[in-house]
Amino acid sequence: MATVARENIGLLNDKIIVTVNKEDYLPTFEKKLKEYSKTVNIPGFRKGMVPAGMIKKMYGPSIFTDEILKTVEKQLYAYLDTEKPDIFAQPLALDADIRKLDPNNPTEYEFGFEIGLKPAFEIAPLGKAKATLHKVVATEEMIQEEVNRMLVKGGKMAEAESIETEDTIVNILFTEVDKDGHTIEGGIEKENSVIVKLLKADAQKQLIGKKIEDTVILQLSEAFENDKLAAFIADLGLSNDAEAANKYFKLAILKIELPENRELNEEFFNEVFPGAAVATEDEFRKKLKEEIEQYWNAQSRNQLHDQLYHYLLEETKMEFPEEFLKRWLQVGSEQRKTAEEAEAEFPTFSNQLKWTLISDRIIKENNLDVTPEELKDSMKTEVMRYFGSMGMGEDTSWLDSYVDRMMKDEKQVDAAYRRLVTDKLFVWVQGEVKPTETQVTGEELTAMQHNHQH
Repeated sequence: MATVARENIGLLNDKIIVTVNKEDYLPTFEKKLKEYSKTVNIPGFRKGMVPAGMIKKMYGPSIFTDEILKTVEKQLYAYLDTEKPDIFAQPLALDADIRKLDPNNPTEYEFGFEIGLKPAFEIAPLGKAKATLHKVVATEEMIQEEVNRMLVKGGKMAEAESIETEDTIVNILFTEVDKDGHTIEGGIEKENSVIVKLLKADAQKQLIGKKIEDTVILQLSEAFENDKLAAFIADLGLSNDAEAANKYFKLAILKIELPENRELNEEFFNEVFPGAAVATEDEFRKKLKEEIEQYWNAQSRNQLHDQLYHYLLEETKMEFPEEFLKRWLQVGSEQRKTAEEAEAEFPTFSNQLKWTLISDRIIKENNLDVTPEELKDSMKTEVMRYFGSMGMGEDTSWLDSYVDRMMKDEKQVDAAYRRLVTDKLFVWVQGEVKPTETQVTGEELTAMQHNHQH
């Protein structure tokens, strides 16, 4: 009868030894041989009439090996299911010479496996977290800049042959490249419009004088001031971090236009804020101020959550079975790695593991679950936001069926779930701390957001 033994071989690192005897695997091996003899086709023999000795000689070694490994795997996972050790990933098989498995001499065989155990830990006390909520107040300058942008956006456009002034609007195809201008396979490629005056002075100089089909290479962080950079990175569908800011893009000029400004009147106000009953310029500016501050409030929360993430990660103490995890990185992950690659990746990998353990504990202990209704509402909001810029029309009866189809896509559901549960996690964590508030500029807050990556 098969036996399973377990012994400790290091910090949070155990060895499991599965021993199988011939009575554990021999009956299924002999059954498989008989099945083969009835179905295999061998020239010179009628089907089902191949001598048993020939079947065993031709197919016996591979069937024998296969049945032993299946028996060992069954015993291993039965043990794990019964004992339920809290392990990382999957067990790693220790080296075994399967050439020694002899169908002509069935006997006892032993196989070893390594497991890495999750550590016991206490989450860092949130009451001791020192955090700051950096608030941005919309200034008159910010409001006026947004008014100007709205006037340009809503105005009539006259096509031009070349870029001559900073007020020019340029429709550009952005293609992600390396610093030498070579296109990155699988990189971002997206059309977007840019007002020249929103670029840094050096980037403006590169564009002035250019015509349709001309191209320039720009690095995002060198093309946009910090307070414009975050919004543009979001337009390209990138995460707002230092890595995104340092990306290079080839800008291919598709269209050049000069705007004819609109008047600040009730017709224009209703176009910008339909259904909001904005009748005067004062009301219009007040509405813009609210929207600007909503945007910066969201950025402030993101930056606060970044502080809390780093506090939890750095102040929560836990140990890992490092050698096991490094071996797992080499042979257990989807893509095999060298020892050097595993060593280089381990710090980032271990931080990800640590955060997963911390966040899973917080979510479980505080019942921060996401309901199907919340998932569906979130997806509906995303669809409405996406189509909102193009106009959804009056008939939105298609929306529910569209979202129902999205709910059947496991990848979309998983992505939406992770986003929502992470939001709930940080809302809960924020409620456990008492951040101090301080007023900063948009540029200062944007610079803070580029300091951390996770």
